[in-house]
Amino acid sequence: MVADSDSATDGEIPAPTETVGVSENKFWRMVHSGEDLLLAVALTGILVVPLLEMVLRSFFESGLVGGNALTQHFTLFVSMLGGAVAARQARLLTLSQGFAWLPSPWGKICEVWRVGIATGVCVLLAWASWRFLLFEKEGGKVIAYGVPVWVALIALAGGFAIVALRLVRHVGTDWWMRAAAVAVAAAIGWYVLHYSVEPDTWTPAIVLLVAVLISGVLGAPIFTLLGGAAVFLFWGSWNPLESVALSHYSLSTNPTIPALPLFTLAGYFLAEGGTSERMVRLLNALTGDMRAGPAIVTVMACAFFTSLTGASGVTILALGGLIVPFLTAARYSERASIGLLTGSGSIGMLFAPCLPLILYAIVAQVEIKTMFLAGIGPGLLLAGATVAWATYSRPKAKEVGPRWTFDGKEAWTAFWAAKWELLIPVVSLGGIFSGLATPVEAAALTALYALVTQTLIYRDLKWGKLMAVLRECGLLIGGVLLILGVAQGLTNYLVDAQVPSLLVDYVTEHVTSKVVFLLGLIVILLLIGCMMDVFSAIIIVVPLLVPLGIAYDIDPIHLGILFLANLGLGFLTPPVGMNLFISSYRFNKPMGEILKAALPYFYLQFGAVIIITFWPALTLFFT
Repeated sequence: MVADSDSATDGEIPAPTETVGVSENKFWRMVHSGEDLLLAVALTGILVVPLLEMVLRSFFESGLVGGNALTQHFTLFVSMLGGAVAARQARLLTLSQGFAWLPSPWGKICEVWRVGIATGVCVLLAWASWRFLLFEKEGGKVIAYGVPVWVALIALAGGFAIVALRLVRHVGTDWWMRAAAVAVAAAIGWYVLHYSVEPDTWTPAIVLLVAVLISGVLGAPIFTLLGGAAVFLFWGSWNPLESVALSHYSLSTNPTIPALPLFTLAGYFLAEGGTSERMVRLLNALTGDMRAGPAIVTVMACAFFTSLTGASGVTILALGGLIVPFLTAARYSERASIGLLTGSGSIGMLFAPCLPLILYAIVAQVEIKTMFLAGIGPGLLLAGATVAWATYSRPKAKEVGPRWTFDGKEAWTAFWAAKWELLIPVVSLGGIFSGLATPVEAAALTALYALVTQTLIYRDLKWGKLMAVLRECGLLIGGVLLILGVAQGLTNYLVDAQVPSLLVDYVTEHVTSKVVFLLGLIVILLLIGCMMDVFSAIIIVVPLLVPLGIAYDIDPIHLGILFLANLGLGFLTPPVGMNLFISSYRFNKPMGEILKAALPYFYLQFGAVIIITFWPALTLFFT
């Protein structure tokens, strides 16, 4: 998966990008600034409302009237506004970077096809959302304080429409390319909305599904690939397209989903501040001259940031400028340093409060705090294996000195400097495990704590940069929620078509051994980890996988951890693992060099994943 440039390099928040050939005048700059402001307001709403809920409940024994509904619909706004901003900057998540580089006219034809199909899907999603809006308007449901639900649905329909327009705007500088892309989109929209397929006749839907798949290979956004599959499958089975819009709305307004943007926001506040430098200094001071010290520092720093952002690519991009010089100073070669950082990027996925743990708990309907506890043992195993190899492969010093020295004064100074950030796990997890706060409230408290420490205590995050941080966080979470929403539509179709039960019957009939099933599952999940982002994989695959796990007597908690561990390893799987591409981009190194550097960590973590898969007690010990 191509992460575009959704994260900063060297910890800096990037300025808004502008696609080549697309210029802005003063009017559009004002429009875009207003759009960024609305996105920031919606994110602030997600943060403030749960905090008000906590305060009012503590002092007055009753929460904010309609507080949960307001938070959920602010999340819907962030989903669509963030997606629109991502489309504006041509930074929607894709599976490939496209084939525009091919010689003319083939490169331009590929671009027209990619954008035309993606735009057609967006138009159909916008139409389905509009129809859903009209239905809700007749129903008269209210969010809170007299605000009807259909008003919030304007963001859903309008968001897809804006994304469609921006996809066309970025197709190229030649007018005929934009006209051709519009023609392709219009043809698809007209055909689907005016042609009713005959019962049991799947040929038209299959043709459109193949067209969408090709567009994904050519670089269409992931959400149009999954959304197109959902739309055409519902259409081909004579089901209303409004079902996709309803699924998107239901996912975006899920009571626990606001925890995702809030924990992500906390991670962005910390990444933009000086947290990475303070944590590396502390870990380095605690390990002293220990031979394993640099490896421990790298793995723990990566695990800390990935657990908060939920994205290993963000960790590689943000820590690359700090960790690699640190490791080269510790006698590692540059290639070995990059390999260790790349191999450590996804370890934090198993540590609380990482977003994939939360999302799996929501989809599989298990307790979030149980998933947090279950990830401890497997996470430590992956971290330990990575540290062990990095320590073994570290070049020895030319001069033999003391085996280990410890500077107590430096350790205390570094600890005191990082004391506020060391309390973040207490803030984020204390409320959840004590039962005093819901996961969303705990996430809001964590984001507020991160904001206060970085702006008022450390003062690393300047108020002038706050808008940029909110925009980047909203852009990232908007792009992710777009994918999750349409993926939920696809999942609902599969469930309605009884695919999970059919899959259970087929697999249990042909695979009688639990060991064989688990080995096959490892291979399949590695492939999924290479091809899909973790969030859409959870939404689509987990509803199919949980019934299979039950059929083979696999605990859903254990299944979730081995699922996430395998997906994390997929990010490192040669030659198409996402983290390999991100490291190649970040350090401007050939892919072959990155592959050689990261391969030992792939083998080691593969062994650790085998242990996690076949030793459920390691996962369930703390639960």
